[in-house]
Formats: sequence, structure tokens, C-alpha cells
Amino acid sequence: MAKSASSFLKPSMNWLLAFIPVTLFLEHTIPDRPVFVFFCAALAIVPVASLIVQATEQIALRTGDAIGGLLNATFGNAPELIIAFVALRSGFTDMVRASLIGAILANLLLGLGLAFLLGGFRYHIQEFNPRAAGMQASMMMLAVISMMVPGGYHTLVTEETLLYERYLNIGVAIVLLVSYALSLLFMIRTHPDFFAGDQGHKEEEEHKWSTGKAVGLLIAASVLAAWMSEILVGAVEGASEDLGISKVFIGLVVLPVVGGAAELGSAVMMGRKNRMDLAMGIALGSSVQIALFVAPLLVLLSLFAAPQPFVLAFTRAEITLVFMSILIATFVASGGKTHWYKGVQLLTVYLIFSILFFLIPGG
Repeated sequence: MAKSASSFLKPSMNWLLAFIPVTLFLEHTIPDRPVFVFFCAALAIVPVASLIVQATEQIALRTGDAIGGLLNATFGNAPELIIAFVALRSGFTDMVRASLIGAILANLLLGLGLAFLLGGFRYHIQEFNPRAAGMQASMMMLAVISMMVPGGYHTLVTEETLLYERYLNIGVAIVLLVSYALSLLFMIRTHPDFFAGDQGHKEEEEHKWSTGKAVGLLIAASVLAAWMSEILVGAVEGASEDLGISKVFIGLVVLPVVGGAAELGSAVMMGRKNRMDLAMGIALGSSVQIALFVAPLLVLLSLFAAPQPFVLAFTRAEITLVFMSILIATFVASGGKTHWYKGVQLLTVYLIFSILFFLIPGG
């Protein structure tokens, strides 16, 4: 016990946990200085995300990389879901749609790209299960189709057909949630061997935590991440005005990166440890979960807790960006092998998109 406490207190990322009380203090004492609140909340999320990484890795040692990646994506997406729900209740539907698109792009391009790049610096060639990656990519293609249908219908909506659009979004949301539930059944129950990866990580067995400790820490860290993310979102609008950053850039880049710090950090760390099946499961699985679970769930929740129903009316440009990201991620992830330059390719696309978002005029 003493050894565990001393290892926790030695100089490490855990020291950044001190920014949690600092953030709470600043939020209540100087709410008119949102820039300070924003940066402190962002720093507080970093060590919390690191704890989620550790807990996920320990759970994956017992359950396998497929289930470990699913759990990480689920708990890692909790901040995004809470952020989006809070924004919906405040009526910021456009920002919610932008943050969902940004989260998908961040996982597919930034998270996977950094995992390939940093893992490739340590290992000449890294291997993963191409069947599992292909299945996740096909589910993302399903997500793009689901975005195109409501978006296309939205352009034809009149006052007379407004109610029909609401019915269409409810129907699409229910179908997507059922499809996602069946994908979990496929992954966990009927075809777990399809997602099986390399389990040759026995050197970590002696450091295995108990299941209760790993699950408890994962839940606690996810709650902290969601809490700090909510504070960060509350300060982001004021910070954008003070820093002169457009809301488009914040919605598509800043919020997804900060809100998704847990799964992004997990994917990168697993890549550095040559746990590529787990890294792929986290990055691709998180994108799938956002598109097939978080977005349709927000449609249904908005019927009861938002000033207006949330519709999946993504713009043609947003759908095009997601489609291109899926294509490049699929090509790069094909073959079951990767190296550092594949990470460069994904990061290049993400940086190009980020420059575009930064330079888009608008408030």
C-alpha cells in the first residue's frame, strides 16, 4: 500500500490533478476570466485521461483488446455525451452537430494518426487484426449513410413537412441504436473470435490490478473527466471571444480534442506499447459509438429535455469531410500492418482540415 502511494506521489502526470480544485476555485471566484478557467480545466482533464488509460489497459488484460477498447470508448465518450446534452438544453444545436463531426474526425485522424506515428517510432512494423478494423470501418460507412438521409431531407423541408422531418429523425435514431446494439451482440457474444487480437502481453500480468480496482478507477476517472469537460464548455464561449478564435474552430476542433482527451490519450498510449488491436479498437470504436449511439441518443433525449428537437441535419460539407476521413483511415489501416509514416498521412489530413476550420469566417 505504501509502495502504491509513493508511486502515485512521485513526479508524474498525476500532479496535474491539482488543477481540479484550482479549476473549481477559479470558476467560482473569477467567472469573468473564462480563459483561465478554460486552460485549467483542460489541464485537469489530462491526468484524468491518463487514469482512464491505465484502467482500460488493466481491464483489457482480463477481457481482451476488443472488450477493453469498447469499454474505453464508452467511458471516454461520456464527456462528449454530457457536453452535447448540456449544449442541447441551452439551445446550441449547431455547436452540438459540429462537435459530433469533430469528435469523429479527431478519433479517425488525430488519435489513430498519433498512435501510428509514436508507435512506429518505437517499433519498425506494428500488426493488428485487419478483420476487426474492416468491420469498424464498414460501420462508419453505415454512419455516413445515416447522416446523408436526414441531411438531404432537411433541404426539402417546408412548414407543412416539418413534422415529418421529426418523425424521420426519430426513426433513423431508433434504427441506428438497434444496429449498434446488434453490433455489440456480434462483438461480445456471437463472434468474439472475429475481433481477437494478439494476446501476447504476459509481461504485464504481474502488475495486474484487481477487477474491482480497475473498474472503480475507470468509473471515477470518467466522472471527473465529464465534470471538468462540462466546466470547460461553460468557459469556452467567453474564452473564444477573448482569444479571438471562431466558434466553428472551437466546435469542430477544440471541444472534440479536449472532450475526447481520454480516448485519444488511450489510443496513443496503446500504440506506443505496441497494443495496436486495442489502439484501433479505441479510435475506430469511439468514432462508431459517437455516430451510431451518441448522436441518435441525443435525438431522443432532445424530445424531452431540449427547447427544440435535435435533428441529424449535417451539412453536405460535414458529411464530405467524414466520408473522406473514413476512406483515408480505411486505406491506411488496410493490410493489418502499420508504420510511422501511415501516422503522418492521417495527421496531414487532420491538420489540413484544422487549418480550414480555423480560417472559416464567422463568430
